[in-house]
Amino acid sequence: MADRKNRPRKPVPRNPEETRAGLIDAAEAEFNAHGFHGTDTNRIARRAGYAPQTFYRHFADKTAVFIAVYDRWWKDEIAALGPALERKSTEQSAQRAARIVMGFHVRWRGFRRALRHLALEDPNVRAARIAARMAQMARLRAMSGNGRPQRSDAELVGALLTIERLCDAAAEGELADLGLSARAATALVARAMSDLIGLA
Repeated sequence: MADRKNRPRKPVPRNPEETRAGLIDAAEAEFNAHGFHGTDTNRIARRAGYAPQTFYRHFADKTAVFIAVYDRWWKDEIAALGPALERKSTEQSAQRAARIVMGFHVRWRGFRRALRHLALEDPNVRAARIAARMAQMARLRAMSGNGRPQRSDAELVGALLTIERLCDAAAEGELADLGLSARAATALVARAMSDLIGLA
């Protein structure tokens, strides 16, 4: 019995995917609260419950984890929107889709603010944002038919950027500053959604 107590413990093997996911969770919270420049990799690792060197086993640098957070963010947004966009065309569907998108933008306004700035400064972040937008456009193209109008690439780009800008303006309080209620802001986004995918 005494020998068993004195034996060194074997290290518990960690699941690399769980560690990576934990680091992404921590980075998401840090970037949303403090922005990109207001945090560092040590803070991310500590928030996830790991030693700072663990971060670099999974990500090359802070930009790489930022892109991983963004990749998860936009895919989660699309997944949440799926049921609202795939239903029969109704005004309620447009309203529901608008509330979902605005909720994502409000909840992650700090992260989105960092994304807008980094996309101007960092070519890797810019490329990640372009890839996300292209995937969104491909999904919208795939939804064409079933009585929904075909949209040109120019129309898709214009509508996506309009929706994105309106949601960011609502999240940042710009629409409220201009005298629009939350209900009126949602109606604006719902109208843009309706124009984009023919929900109304």
